[in-house]
Amino acid sequence: MAQVLEFKLPDLGEGLTEAEIVRWLVEVGDVVAIDQPVVEVETAKAMVEVPCPYGGVVTARFGEEGTELPVGAPLLTVAVGAPSPDASGEDSEGSGNVLVGYGTSEAPARRRRVRPAAPNAGTNGAPSGGTHTGPSAAPNGAPRAGAPHAERVARPVGTAAGHGTEAPPAAEPVHQDGPVPVISPLVRRLARENGLDLRELHGSGPDGLILRADVEYALRAAETRRTAQPTAPAPAPAQGPIRSSAPAAGIRVPLKGVRGAVADKLSRSRREIPDATCWVDADATELMRARTAMNAAGGPRISLLALLARICTAALARFPELNSTVDMEAREVVQLEQVHLGFAAQTERGLVVPVVRDAHARDAESLTAEFARLTEAARAGTLTPAELTGGTFTLNNYGVFGVDGSTPIINHPEAAMLGVGRIIPKPWVHEGELAVRQVVELALTFDHRVCDGGTAGGFLRHVADCVENPAVLLRTL
Repeated sequence: MAQVLEFKLPDLGEGLTEAEIVRWLVEVGDVVAIDQPVVEVETAKAMVEVPCPYGGVVTARFGEEGTELPVGAPLLTVAVGAPSPDASGEDSEGSGNVLVGYGTSEAPARRRRVRPAAPNAGTNGAPSGGTHTGPSAAPNGAPRAGAPHAERVARPVGTAAGHGTEAPPAAEPVHQDGPVPVISPLVRRLARENGLDLRELHGSGPDGLILRADVEYALRAAETRRTAQPTAPAPAPAQGPIRSSAPAAGIRVPLKGVRGAVADKLSRSRREIPDATCWVDADATELMRARTAMNAAGGPRISLLALLARICTAALARFPELNSTVDMEAREVVQLEQVHLGFAAQTERGLVVPVVRDAHARDAESLTAEFARLTEAARAGTLTPAELTGGTFTLNNYGVFGVDGSTPIINHPEAAMLGVGRIIPKPWVHEGELAVRQVVELALTFDHRVCDGGTAGGFLRHVADCVENPAVLLRTL
């Protein structure tokens, strides 16, 4: 007899707790092969096609296009072929490649099997090929002891037990002993910001796991109880203007996807990092001439961003305090050996920061090629979470927008970011005489916990010296 296996939304990468269904690639009743992509989802970092580790017939899909699901929520169920006799009682093995290249290093630890109801009076015992709507029954016709658990396995997201349209009667809160079964930090934050005690909730996820939907339902139920309670009318003020409590009119844009991720990360940076900014103008004429000479010599063309990145890695080798992160739990500053250089890239989906791995070990040609590859992937929306995480220092060339300066916000949990404005002709005193030179404004925002102004100023001055006289780099080649 066929087994019905449930495939859940896998962990798509570092720090990602949810994803939005963009497009289903299969329909109920379709036959899928192992590792065949079944759904396209959008995370806060990238568009991803999710492959299914099982082969068989799709029996149910959970969530419509546009629905946001937490990691670990059911995506679909697949009916696979009958197991061999010697595999009785064991979970069927899939490929283990839940999302190749997205941080999954081993096969899923658990896969549940929904047992079909045994035939009894009034039924023919045939398993249903559609969406499951209720718990399985025991052979004697009575519900199994684990029926609520089976119901969770086959229930679409958003219709958890107790999450229907009618609120159940209020019950006395039951405080759980031991740790609260919550995995997602988003769920904890949502409960904390709304003053909700997670110990009072019974999770609808696997093994009682508390999901975001559980918290949102509890908040809605609490709001319903508050509005239903009769309250004495407040006395009207004797005088004064009448102000409406209705929300302001206007277009409301949800903070979700890339925009939501940017908002969360920048807010956290401002909240946790005591940053400071210093800046300096530099004469970039010689740097521009050096780039022109390099490109005239033949071979792959060298980008200006690659030269600025090479200058950054040379400066970080001299001032390693700025290539670090802060571990507040251990109260330590962790200086990092490798430089994984992030760079800001504006796309149609919003601002993303791809990461060039081991930038300190690359020359200008290699940096140019990697910047071009990652920029193209960013515009196409095909960057992987691995290519968007793990940066140790960020280079932000906002000069491409035609602006001179800015005060960059540090890309948490990094310790610094270098901002580069546009390079334009300006009056400049050169060798004692007024001349028109190519001038750029450089700005360094740094975490004041990792270093003082002397270190930050030394770093920025070294960068400016290399911009003004690229031959300085020859000392470190």
